[in-house]
Amino acid sequence: MIPRPRRARIAFSDSAAKQLDTITSEAELHALDRALVVISVDPDAGELLPGTAAGPQLREYADDFERVRLVYWVTALKTVVVVAFIEV
Repeated sequence: MIPRPRRARIAFSDSAAKQLDTITSEAELHALDRALVVISVDPDAGELLPGTAAGPQLREYADDFERVRLVYWVTALKTVVVVAFIEV
C-alpha cells in the first residue's frame, strides 16, 4: 500500500472564525469545504500575495466556479494552514 501524503491541519484566525459563523447557506458551506480540502491537500495551491519578509507569506486561493476566496498562510512546518479571510 502506498502511503498518502498527510493533509495540512486547518486552523482559523479569530476574524475568520467570526466570518465562518455568519455563513448559513448549505451551498456556501459546501463550497467553502471544497476549498479547504484543496488547500489542506496542497497548501501551496494558492497564489502568493505580494508583501514583505517581515510577516507571514500570505497566499490567496480563489475558485471562480465555486465563488470562494481564502487568504491564508502556511506555518514553517507546513502542517497547519491558518485561514485569515473567507469570502463565499
